This record gives sequence, structure tokens and C-alpha cells, in this order.
Amino acid sequence: MNTIDVTVSRVIRASAERLYDLWTDPASPGGPWFGVARLLIDVRVDGLFYFAVAHEGRTWAHYGRFVTLERPRTIAYTWMSESTQGLESTVTITLTPRDGGTDLTLVHAGVPDDAKGRQHADGWTWMLSMLVDRFAKDPA
Repeated sequence: MNTIDVTVSRVIRASAERLYDLWTDPASPGGPWFGVARLLIDVRVDGLFYFAVAHEGRTWAHYGRFVTLERPRTIAYTWMSESTQGLESTVTITLTPRDGGTDLTLVHAGVPDDAKGRQHADGWTWMLSMLVDRFAKDPA
């Protein structure tokens, strides 16, 4: 099966430390784990996660394992879901300070090169746009 890498970047008006903490704290509003239908998570290297998202009238399960946690620069975890057809892909978030904010680059590597795999670009673009909006209102 052919795979692709999806890359999405945004400059966010928040420190790298604040964004790292938001991304790794499941109780933090605006983070990727907040408000999901179901969540089991152990944020540490080799810690596992499972979360379910309600979308388009059904529940989508996601599974993975944290592989890199280097505060405040890098977060990486494996990612498997129905949309990856059971393939283990990898999500890597890189946080680089820039002009009073942070350049957040997300690379989702190894997703299937098909319609569902390419939809990850839309999902991650939405997620990062929500972070841009959140911190535009509350940059402190």
C-alpha cells in the first residue's frame, strides 16, 4: 500500500512551553484530547492512548503510543485508526519559538494514499486553526 506524509504548519501566539503543555494535558481545553467521546491516556514515552471521536454520525476509534516527549520542542506518537486501515502511522509535532509566538509543525507520516488517508490533512488543519483562534483571543 502506498503511503503519504501530511504536513500542516501554523504560527501560534503562545510560547512553545504553553503549546507543549496544552498538547500533553488531556484536561486542557483546546488540546487534541479534550472533549473526545472517550479517552484513555498515559502521557509518557511508551505510554498508550485510546480515544474515540463522534463524527459524521458514528464513533471513530484511534490508538497509539507516545514515542518522543521532549518539552518544549517535540511530541511524537504512533497513530492507528480505521482511516489508516490499521497501519501504524506517526504524528510528530515540532515547536519552534518565532517572533513572540511558536511555529507549530505537525507531520503525520505513513497514512494511506487514499481518500480517508488524505482527509487527515483536513482534520489536522482544522485542529491547528482552532489553536490559532484560541491563542489569538488569549495569548498570555
